[in-house]
Amino acid sequence: MKEISTITTKADALMKWVTTNGVDYGMKLVGAIIVLLIGLWVIKIISDRVFKLMDKSNVDAALRSFIKSILTVVLKIVLIISVLSMIGIQMTTFIAMLTAASLAIGLAFRGSLSNFAGGIMILFFKPFKLGDYITAMGHGGTVTEIQIFNTYILTSDNKTVIIPNAHLSNGVLVNNSTQELRRVDWVFGIGYGDNYDTAKDMILGFIKDDTRVLNSPAEPFIALHELADSSVNLVVRAWVKSSDYWGVYFSINENYYKNAGSHNINMPFPQMDVHFDKANQN
Repeated sequence: MKEISTITTKADALMKWVTTNGVDYGMKLVGAIIVLLIGLWVIKIISDRVFKLMDKSNVDAALRSFIKSILTVVLKIVLIISVLSMIGIQMTTFIAMLTAASLAIGLAFRGSLSNFAGGIMILFFKPFKLGDYITAMGHGGTVTEIQIFNTYILTSDNKTVIIPNAHLSNGVLVNNSTQELRRVDWVFGIGYGDNYDTAKDMILGFIKDDTRVLNSPAEPFIALHELADSSVNLVVRAWVKSSDYWGVYFSINENYYKNAGSHNINMPFPQMDVHFDKANQN
């Protein structure tokens, strides 16, 4: 009976502790959840207000997006720390655990840290900006967004390509939008025996008739480029506005194909001549 009485006493004490502390902890937990939800709402408002303020101040579009991303992340970290302290987690212990985990996290996310540093370098040195057409990592497209870790480009066939910032800041990148003018290059092949001057005059006529072709910084240029295996290749160069590049390129190609036959210009294709030695056939 004495043992039963002892167990009953301990059970009553445990229930009293659970009731007292459980209610207190539950209230703290509910309060922390409320603070978390309100905090996330406030962070969104602050981020949007800062973004609009930078927009009114004519801050670079890429920098606006980047700062908004960083501000959101920092405010969320502060909010999480505040919520954890509300439910009784000692911040000194939490910070010690966070510091210990930072090394492991840093090693695990070396690539992400490189991308973050790459994003900073992109915004600082500005190798490209929003709206530029760039080619990198085997992809070409218009830059639509520069974030903390990645840059988004939109290809000409409406695909979104996400490229890590580390590759853009450390690798080879071609920006097709920095210069107002671009040079268009073609290589046209004519058959052996075709009249070179006729082909040259025909191509030069197409180029001069196209009002998009410019005479500065240099006039259109045509020269014999190569005596290839199956064709005589002519190199053609002309300067245009960057926005007219592809239009002129495709237009001259089409004119050459449609009019080569009427000028007795053959369209060359790979071929091989085979000779038999009759004396050795037996």
